[in-house]
Amino acid sequence: MGKLTAAKVRNAKPGFGSSGKPVKRAYQDGDGLFLLVAPSGTKSWMLRVQVDGKRRDIGLGAVDVDGLGSTAFGRDDARLTDIPLMLRKSLSLAEAREKAAALRKLAKSGSDPKVERDRQRVKVPSFAEAVTEAHKALSSGWSDRTANAFKASLEEHANPKLGALKVNAIGSADVIAALAPIWTSKPVMARKVRSRIGQVLAFAKARGWRTDALPDVRELRTGLSKQARGGNFAAMPFAEVPTFFAGELEKGVSASRHAVLFAILTAARSGEVRQATWEQMDLEARKWTRPASVMKMKEGHVITLCDAAVALLDAYASKDMRKGLIFAGVRGGPLSDMSLTKAMRTAGRSETVHGFRSAFRDWAAERMPTIPAMVAEMALAHRVGTTTEQAYLRTDLRDMRRSLMEAWGRFAAPSLSGVAENITPIRSAAKR
Repeated sequence: MGKLTAAKVRNAKPGFGSSGKPVKRAYQDGDGLFLLVAPSGTKSWMLRVQVDGKRRDIGLGAVDVDGLGSTAFGRDDARLTDIPLMLRKSLSLAEAREKAAALRKLAKSGSDPKVERDRQRVKVPSFAEAVTEAHKALSSGWSDRTANAFKASLEEHANPKLGALKVNAIGSADVIAALAPIWTSKPVMARKVRSRIGQVLAFAKARGWRTDALPDVRELRTGLSKQARGGNFAAMPFAEVPTFFAGELEKGVSASRHAVLFAILTAARSGEVRQATWEQMDLEARKWTRPASVMKMKEGHVITLCDAAVALLDAYASKDMRKGLIFAGVRGGPLSDMSLTKAMRTAGRSETVHGFRSAFRDWAAERMPTIPAMVAEMALAHRVGTTTEQAYLRTDLRDMRRSLMEAWGRFAAPSLSGVAENITPIRSAAKR
């Protein structure tokens, strides 16, 4: 039983120094709880505990004079029903004892009671604010494109519904409401936004802004319409590639068109082609060394250039023009992804540039059955095998990849490979 009573707390006075002036006075209740009375008469609660062998004095809050008559924590007061104990700025004697007991228990268990006291005082941001903070903290490990897409997609598709909500109050129903407008009309984007919302909420939980579990993906699926099947990149049947290639080659030099043709011959991703530089190319050795910074897997990769790819580059630009970006835009920077898509649409095709990688893979499976599948996967810069197999595989199978890519070049662009007699001339880029 504590030494203090409600009456003693109410009537407690400050002390007096040798000069007769009032000074702070401490009244002990027991178990480390003290009532402090300042010279001005202001009263507050303090807890004294041992943490890691050192004395710690922790302020608990002011004395709630109106509540001193309360004999138990959780008195019926509409003003306080929604305020957690650790957040209350004024406490009755009973509440001070409750709070002191909780923090004392934490101290004995090895936790820092002051940290625990302040944990609930953290300002919980809105979802829109959390998006900004997550982007700032996480984007250093992403490419500029990924970082920009992360923030832009959430600002456009998530913030209208979630932006004003506190991150600790967002549940499955809120996420469903945000995703519903684009779930069936923009399924690919909707799945990306769903994943990115999860990233923001996970970030919020790691920062202590949220304690509840993240919305369950199964609950989200249940609350949303069924999306149409599919989702793969539209790919041109490999048998149609040679005709398409020859038709585009006859149209003359264009950065975006020739970027598409180069992507076909190398089975590379659009972004890798758009960021390709002459310095990465060794046409004599017939290889393209791509740095980790442009690769999806963030690992450097060497592509073996077939004769057709080398012929395409040789005719595209004269040697004195081979500096910097190969397929530069009008303003000198890299081409946009949309510029390559536009080249496909201008050619009357609905497929994606990325789909040519699928066409290459299908061709390799059907037309080159003697080449191990692992070789084609390596040509696509995919990881192959299990972790153990990767650890023991010390070669990149470059000779086999060179044979495979050379065969692909002869198939896709026979005129550039010296297979056909009627070699199609290409005007030099210098004459554009």
